[in-house]
Amino acid sequence: MIGIMSAMQEEIQALLNQTQNIKNYTKGKRNYYTGTLFGKEVILVFSRWGKVASATTATQLINDFDLDELIFTGVAGSLVNEVNIGDIVIGKQLVQHDMNTSPLYKTFEIPLLHKTFFETNHIKREQLINASQEFINNYTKCISEEEATKLNIINPKIFIGDIASGDQFVSKQTQVNFITSNLNSVLCVEMEGAAVAQVCYEYEIPFSIFRIISDKANDDSLIDFPRFVSKIASNYSLEILKKLFLT
Repeated sequence: MIGIMSAMQEEIQALLNQTQNIKNYTKGKRNYYTGTLFGKEVILVFSRWGKVASATTATQLINDFDLDELIFTGVAGSLVNEVNIGDIVIGKQLVQHDMNTSPLYKTFEIPLLHKTFFETNHIKREQLINASQEFINNYTKCISEEEATKLNIINPKIFIGDIASGDQFVSKQTQVNFITSNLNSVLCVEMEGAAVAQVCYEYEIPFSIFRIISDKANDDSLIDFPRFVSKIASNYSLEILKKLFLT
């Protein structure tokens, strides 16, 4: 069974709409939906925002359901100039940018695990790259030109790189400077991925993640966030996973 997580209901709603034979389980104030999506047995859940919420959800998901792998999808803010709104970042490694237990451990290092970065499964990552490329080649079939123009999406691209997570909304240049100067391989920032990656590492579950860039993580962040999530990100996730599962 494939687990699919996101931080917001809107991010997986398009997936739920296509899932067949749905059964709903409620645990820990989370709704877990099992069913069949494009021929694959799946379980979908939205975790809510933040590392605690996502780690709790991932742990429940792994312990209560027989997972073969876990995929996280959702939006993120770009930290570098070349990654723009509408681009896709496929995570290679995940790091918590707000973890600091120095001087006991190095900054960003997870206590006791002696790890700073958690790498995604390389086989699943390559499969996501291929599915995303197939989607990008024909993205105008599911995203109208008018909608893309309104939300500043121009010739979206795919990037493979590191993702930083933290329990804060990054919108100030000082925050961006801290992350990029100390973690120079990071392309985008969000609030859940590294926590889920750590849980999957400890439970030895293959993990992969792709994020759709909704804004630049600065004072010019996208204003119409709800519209982007419902009109763009959810359709990206649906089409990418469709191509992934039907390959």
